Amino acid sequence: MSTLLEVTRAAHEEVERLERLIVKDLQTEPTSNRDRLFQSHRVRNMIDTITSITEKLVEIYEDSDGARKDEIAALGGQTATGTNVFSAFYDRLKEIREYHRRHPAARVVDANEEFDNLLKEEPVVVFSGEEAFGRHLDLHELYHIYINCKFGEKIEYSAYLDVFSHLDKVPRKMKMTGEYKEYMNKLLEYLEDFFQRTEPLQDLDRIFSKVVADFEDEWAKGFVNGWENEAQDTAQHTIIDLSDYSEVEELMEVGPEKLKEALAALGLKSGGNVEQLAKRLLLTKNTPLEKLDKKHFARGSRGAKQNVVAANNSKEIALMEAKMKKLCDLLDETIERTKQNVEKKQALTYEEIEAEREEQEETQVDSESDDDEQQIYNPLKLPMGWDGKPIPYWLYKLHGLGQEFKCEICGNYSYWGRRAFERHFKEWRHQHGMRCLGIPNTKNFNEITSIEEAKDLWKKIQQRQGVNKWRPDLEEEYEDKEGNIYNKKTYTDLQRQGLI
Repeated sequence: MSTLLEVTRAAHEEVERLERLIVKDLQTEPTSNRDRLFQSHRVRNMIDTITSITEKLVEIYEDSDGARKDEIAALGGQTATGTNVFSAFYDRLKEIREYHRRHPAARVVDANEEFDNLLKEEPVVVFSGEEAFGRHLDLHELYHIYINCKFGEKIEYSAYLDVFSHLDKVPRKMKMTGEYKEYMNKLLEYLEDFFQRTEPLQDLDRIFSKVVADFEDEWAKGFVNGWENEAQDTAQHTIIDLSDYSEVEELMEVGPEKLKEALAALGLKSGGNVEQLAKRLLLTKNTPLEKLDKKHFARGSRGAKQNVVAANNSKEIALMEAKMKKLCDLLDETIERTKQNVEKKQALTYEEIEAEREEQEETQVDSESDDDEQQIYNPLKLPMGWDGKPIPYWLYKLHGLGQEFKCEICGNYSYWGRRAFERHFKEWRHQHGMRCLGIPNTKNFNEITSIEEAKDLWKKIQQRQGVNKWRPDLEEEYEDKEGNIYNKKTYTDLQRQGLI
């Protein structure tokens, strides 16, 4: 029951929904580099879908087969016998009823739910381990090609990252070799692929079209950096525009000097009279240099194929260099991060590198959690528990966590929470402080934290019981490693027997 007009309406609806989804997705600020990449690729995929749907709509509106025009006419009741609106209406109604009779279980699908799931999609973007999900470049393969070529140098990978984008140091003669051209092709191909994976919303074709336009202008003027003389030499090939000449007599009017210069630039013989020079040059108008007979070329000059490479391939290589430099400018921050990462790895051991990689993986897993989980709601400023979340309020009130207790006898040491404060009276720090004061650490001195209060209380106990009634063997307390409390006599006996 899907008519052409219904297909058109559904296509327009899908385009509108995708546009709204793009706006909704871009309004969300990504929290990490991973989220930013996923968002960019989602938007890129939706833009590609809109483009393909729009192309289909254009074909429908062009109506090359006349199907759309016939369908519109049928809706108006136009038939071969005349116009009958009611007949067209009831025929359409009958078709709809017949469709629902044959598909009784058909239900309306909510397209919004299906489209909203696109915002949760995580596109598959392939990166190597060295690239660290688009944070660094992985130029190891190109580095090995560079150091094993004649135009390269035997340098470290870290040094290669500094020189790979600076091609002015390579001699012109080396740039004309096949291995240099192959190396440039691979380098440019990798940089293009990496840029498209990390910046999917950038229009690389548009960027390169501007680079080509600027390059053509500079090449014609001979201002291309590193190729100035070559551009001028190539420009000599067009000293005489042969498209303006069709006869030898017309070309002879140019003069022998210019004819000789043009022939010499092409590597052809420049001897003979003016007529011979004009005939020889006119041969190149419709015949490529590589197909010319060898007798037309001067001795010691470059052959036809080599001549073509010098005239054309030099421009092609220079254009590749211009594109590569543009990509390096766009990836400047990534190249700098790559240098820092390589220098950092050189100072680390293998174990430290593996530990750092595991830490990065854990960080990526944590970053995938929801924003609500990342922002901890703690208006009462409760202490954090072992799980990194605030402890329950009832536990805070029960144990007095968060309250500070200071003990002067322990050297003004701070104890946090009521429970920790009560336990410290039996710990070694408090016992040592009491022993230095010459006061037994008994239950009578619990809750006493001031040195003056402890001395005053000890004097009152001595006055009430008498000096000679103090029995340290029975009244002084000791604590073992397991937290058991003994008097001095029991403790020393157990210690002699090796039980403590």
